[in-house]
Amino acid sequence: MDALARLGMESDLPRDIQNTEAIDTVFEDCKDFFIKRDGITYAGNHLLIDFWNARNLDDPDQIDATLRRAAEAAGATILHGHFHHFTPNGGVSGVLVLAESHISIHTWPERHFAAVDIFMCGVCDPNMSVPVMQELFQAGRVEIDAFRRGRVSETRHTGR
Repeated sequence: MDALARLGMESDLPRDIQNTEAIDTVFEDCKDFFIKRDGITYAGNHLLIDFWNARNLDDPDQIDATLRRAAEAAGATILHGHFHHFTPNGGVSGVLVLAESHISIHTWPERHFAAVDIFMCGVCDPNMSVPVMQELFQAGRVEIDAFRRGRVSETRHTGR
């Protein structure tokens, strides 16, 4: 039963999601890995990165090693990685599962394009991953969309 409680599968809290008093108590009593910055509390930073006119998009071992270095540069903890190579000259799809969330990649060598998704919570900084990946991909153009995921209403979070 304790294992289920640690996984969040059992709770003494009411199931009524409208009961914000119970939720506020949980927020005040537990340490979590949400981020508080600029007056906003949120789960983590999510980057969607497009590497255009890129190179080195068809070697899963090289991409795996680079994403591992990128995760370390961001301060993340790597739990598991899996990369798949589509045909000898095709693209690579893969993911690093992180204690802080994930980094995933899909490459299209025939289009000189790679799409990378990085989501990290806590003190990790996914922006530190970008230069590491750029060393390998040598992209002519890098486009980044950044999102703060899991925003918590400050009113609800503080109980005001």
